[in-house]
Amino acid sequence: MFLRAATADDRGFLEEMLLEAYNWDGQPRFTMEQLRAEDHAWRYVDGWMRPGDFGVIAEDGGPIGAAWARLLTADRPGYGYVADDVPELSIGVAPGQRGRGVGRALLEALVAAAPEYGSRLSLSVEPENRAADLYRSLGFRKVGRSGGSDTMVLEV
Repeated sequence: MFLRAATADDRGFLEEMLLEAYNWDGQPRFTMEQLRAEDHAWRYVDGWMRPGDFGVIAEDGGPIGAAWARLLTADRPGYGYVADDVPELSIGVAPGQRGRGVGRALLEALVAAAPEYGSRLSLSVEPENRAADLYRSLGFRKVGRSGGSDTMVLEV
């Protein structure tokens, strides 16, 4: 596996990984069509790559996972929104690649790149998602709750 910076050409793959993130428990909660129609979800990839967007792609004979972050605003926030100057991250790993350290490698690389874009990163995660343990192990701390999800922040 190797990691590389995400580019504008990765938008289609980010869309696929966003769908994986929304269907994190293996249940088909969303189809791609439903995700595209859900503005609150689609804003994580809509118009990728704009100024302030950054991300990392994991590859092993092709892309297998992605972690990316973008600034969202109070008038169009994400689920893990905390402030206009705090990039909110998204992450997805292909189902057959989970449990192999791909997510950790992606997050560590994204966190390493983050200081160029701000002093904090935020995210939203359902407590039952095993990724929540990974986030805590990297220093993310819970700062709020919205619906059934926790908002977590990391000082970078």
